[in-house]
Amino acid sequence: MNAIFTRTSTRNFTPEKVDSKYLIKIIRAAMAAPSACNQQPWEFWITDKPEIIERLSQVSPYATPVKNAPAVIVPCYNTDGLIAAPMVEIDMALAVENILLEAEELGLGAVMIGIAPLPERMKAVAEILNLPDNIKAFTIIPVGYPVNKKPQEDRYEPSKIHTV
Repeated sequence: MNAIFTRTSTRNFTPEKVDSKYLIKIIRAAMAAPSACNQQPWEFWITDKPEIIERLSQVSPYATPVKNAPAVIVPCYNTDGLIAAPMVEIDMALAVENILLEAEELGLGAVMIGIAPLPERMKAVAEILNLPDNIKAFTIIPVGYPVNKKPQEDRYEPSKIHTV
């Protein structure tokens, strides 16, 4: 579980290409996440195409780290057949955390760029990726080798623990 205590958000990447076998491992980790009623709403769009990456980097004022990433994962959710629809974004957040942890485990860096639940951002990503109406963009995750690795801040705060 070292990745939990070493993972940090990576916003600057080297130009080195990410091997597709690593991207598959990352997606496998995402799909290992729990989901409400085992609905597994996730679908993943992956690109290394510079023109798509450039466009994705412009969908939010916070998406600039996407621009220099050699690979980008866009976790989306399928609205068809949801058993526990109100829980879909929680399901997606669990899958995204697994993506971030597996990237760290593989020596890669990544960061989550918030898209959902903001309709204008979700629509912009949908247009770039030509998503069908039943597929909703959740986040954008640039992935690559970090330019530098900073230590993780210790966020443990005993005063936030309450025993009842």
